[in-house]
Amino acid sequence: QPLHTLRNAEKELLPGYHQFEWQPALKNVSSSWDVGIIDGLSGWTSSVDDVPADTIARRFRYDVALVSALKDLEEDIMEGLRERGLDDSTCTSGFTVVIKESCDGMGDVSEKHGSGPAVPEKAVRFSFTIMSISIRADGEEDAITIFQEQKPNSELSCRPLCLMFVDESDHETLTAILGPVVAERKAMLESRLILSVGGLLRSFRFFFRGTGYDEKMVREMEGLEASGSTYVCTLCDSTRAEASQNMVLHSITRSHGENLERYEIWRTNPFSESADELRDRVKGVSVKPFMETQPTLD
Repeated sequence: QPLHTLRNAEKELLPGYHQFEWQPALKNVSSSWDVGIIDGLSGWTSSVDDVPADTIARRFRYDVALVSALKDLEEDIMEGLRERGLDDSTCTSGFTVVIKESCDGMGDVSEKHGSGPAVPEKAVRFSFTIMSISIRADGEEDAITIFQEQKPNSELSCRPLCLMFVDESDHETLTAILGPVVAERKAMLESRLILSVGGLLRSFRFFFRGTGYDEKMVREMEGLEASGSTYVCTLCDSTRAEASQNMVLHSITRSHGENLERYEIWRTNPFSESADELRDRVKGVSVKPFMETQPTLD
């Protein structure tokens, strides 16, 4: 046998190794990375200073982690198809997977008698949970849910994707580390995963909901001022004074796109305004938002 066929045969015996394909192929995702734990900065090393870059984060490639999670649920998926009376040989496309993303600081993780590399003493963990899998059968209007996570907030259903030494309020480092994760997530929205489940190739689409972030993290990712800001809400432009007058009539007015536009105004100050006027115009957007967090109830 030529060497590469042996290599491939060997790979398939590794735990956690699964053959899969994206159609179309993912943009902005390096195909050469092997399936395994990769350096969390993956190509951004020049943008983070002060710390030896290769020590700062470790992560899985997002699509590889999702494949592994789906393969873990293989029996549940097949069971769901059987329970709904669906003929599994006709259900090869039209699967929709909803992913809940979570990200939070893990507090102080400093070494008590440190002799390791100089790294920040705070850590942040980014993880995801498969919330539901549904299928739209041919000719049917409504999607049929074949898997629903029973304990969506449990540690057991939550899968770590990236662990990083960084303080959650260090916007620049967080952006540099999660930048590639965001790029992969965006690429996956525009593509379908082809994966063998129950012996047949099936196609999956993914939807991501950032509902596992607490308020501090939402503010961090959307580029808003911290919790002490006059602009108190992450979803609308209320100031503290307005919110205390009016506890009821609020509409969701912020969007990720709008926050990006406001950041550009903050950066360029096109109307040559004073700092106070400018701040009033951008309503508490102070840095470039880098991850879209959608206002949905968990």
